[in-house]
Amino acid sequence: MTATQTESRLSHLDGLEAEAIHILREGVAEGRNPVMRLSAGKDSTVLAHLAVRAFYPSPPLFPLLHVGAPWEFRSLLAFRDAFAERHGLELVVYANEAGRAAGLNPFEHGDTYTSAKRTDALKQALDRGGNDIVFGGARRDEEKSRAKERIFSVRNEHHGWELRQQRPELWRIFNTRLSKGQSLRVFPLSNWTETDIWTYALAPLYFAEPRPVIERDGALIVVDKPARLPLQPGENATTETVRFRTLGCWLVTAAIRSEARDLASVVRETLTAGASEREGRPSDRDGARSLERQKRKGYF
Repeated sequence: MTATQTESRLSHLDGLEAEAIHILREGVAEGRNPVMRLSAGKDSTVLAHLAVRAFYPSPPLFPLLHVGAPWEFRSLLAFRDAFAERHGLELVVYANEAGRAAGLNPFEHGDTYTSAKRTDALKQALDRGGNDIVFGGARRDEEKSRAKERIFSVRNEHHGWELRQQRPELWRIFNTRLSKGQSLRVFPLSNWTETDIWTYALAPLYFAEPRPVIERDGALIVVDKPARLPLQPGENATTETVRFRTLGCWLVTAAIRSEARDLASVVRETLTAGASEREGRPSDRDGARSLERQKRKGYF
C-alpha cells in the first residue's frame, strides 16, 4: 500500500470514528437514561472502545448491558469481563430466568429460544433499567433488515420496530423526541463496513485455529462445551481449521473454514467474501426465524 493509499484509508476511518463519536455524544446529551448493549462481538466491542474515546478522560456516562444466554462462548464471556474491568466500566448482566428454567436451546427450539433468551430478555432488562436511549453496534451492511434501520431508530412502548414509523435523517439531523413509552435504538456504526471493523478490534475467535466441529445442516458448529451438545445419529466431532465472522450462541453460530490467522489475512478474506457475515448464523436462514421478525418483536 502506498503512502497516498494509507493516508486515504486513515482519513476514511477517522471520518467514521468522528461520526460515531458525534452520535454517541448526541444520544447522551438528549437521553434521560442511556445504556449501551455489549455482546462482546467485534461490533459492540468497537462501539464500546469508541465510547471510551468519546468521553475521555471521564468514563462513558452509561452502563454496558449484556443480555446473557446459556450457550455463549466461554472465551467471549471472559473477554467481556476483562474489557469492562480494564476500562473501569459498569457492566450489567441480565438473563431471562424463565427461559433458562424451561430448558430451551437454540438448535431445537429456534425462534422460541431467540424470543425468550434474546428478545424478551432484552426488553425485560430495558424495562427494569428504564432506558430511553439504547446504543448498539448494528451495521447496515451486515444483513438486509439492518440496512433498513435509521441511525436513531424509534421503538414503540413494547420495544417493537416498525419501518413506516422511522424518521428521516437528512443532513445528519437527528430527531430524538420521544412520546410516552417510546425509546430509541441508536446505531453509531451504521455506516461502517465489516472491513472497517476489523481494523479496530478482534477477539481470538475471529482468527483461524484448529477447533472441534460437527457439520449440521451444512453449517460448521464449533463444539465449545462437548458435554452439553447431544449429537445426532452419524455425527462425530472432527478437528478443522476455522474462524468466525459473527458471534452469538455457539450452537447456532457457524464457523467458516479458513487459514486467516492474522489481521491482514482476515481483511483479505473479508474483501473477497461472496456472502454476508450473518449468513453464518443458521438461526437467520429460516424465514420463520428471520432477524426482521425478531426486530419487530423487540430484538436488537
